[in-house]
Amino acid sequence: MSTNKSFTKGLQVYKEIVNYDKPILAKQLCKKLNIEKSTMSRLLKTLEEEGFITHLEKSNEIIATDIIKPISSKTRIELIVNKTNSLLEEIYSITNECSYLGVFDNYKVLYINQFDNSDRIIKTRNKIGLQAPLHTNALGKSILAFGNFDLEKVKLNSYTHNTITSLKSLEDTLKEVRENGYSIDDKEYQDGMRCVGVPLFNHENILIASVGISGTKDRLTLDKSHEYGKMILDIVSRYSIVL
Repeated sequence: MSTNKSFTKGLQVYKEIVNYDKPILAKQLCKKLNIEKSTMSRLLKTLEEEGFITHLEKSNEIIATDIIKPISSKTRIELIVNKTNSLLEEIYSITNECSYLGVFDNYKVLYINQFDNSDRIIKTRNKIGLQAPLHTNALGKSILAFGNFDLEKVKLNSYTHNTITSLKSLEDTLKEVRENGYSIDDKEYQDGMRCVGVPLFNHENILIASVGISGTKDRLTLDKSHEYGKMILDIVSRYSIVL
């Protein structure tokens, strides 16, 4: 293979890894780009030696390094926010509860948008830009359930009597979330509050965020939480987010 062709293929591989936006295996890259295994191995070795990619610990999965993260991450968040405003508004209109949008950020969920048009004296708004532990809230659990993350990196600190504090409990909960398609935070981060979360995928079926609602335990009973979970899941299924 000539130097120019090798360089071009290397860029194609790196671009695919970056755009995939979650850990990917070499065999997946071979299939997506129609590149032979031996050639892919050489390209990946070069990219790793130059610091463009790395392998997850104790795994064959590949991720891009943070070389361009300060620019691309901000741009990506702005795109997601702009393309989900109507989604959050529709979720609010159906549930009459504050709707949220959150993304994965260094093993926490980062709230990046919300919609609440109610005139309640007591509101459940989260400040945009707030981070919360993934295992304690519905948005975070949806991200963990449908993403590809190392659960051992989740710090299972306790915040209420209902907080998940063991890896086994977390694994069991995430299995249930995958079966239902939505997640529930039953007073696990803040006493007296419940949340519902649903994963959000782009047009290529890649997880990009999660959306959901929160409310007081009196308004958002467990039965109502499950009902809203199914409704939000239906709403989200009708959206195709192209980034």
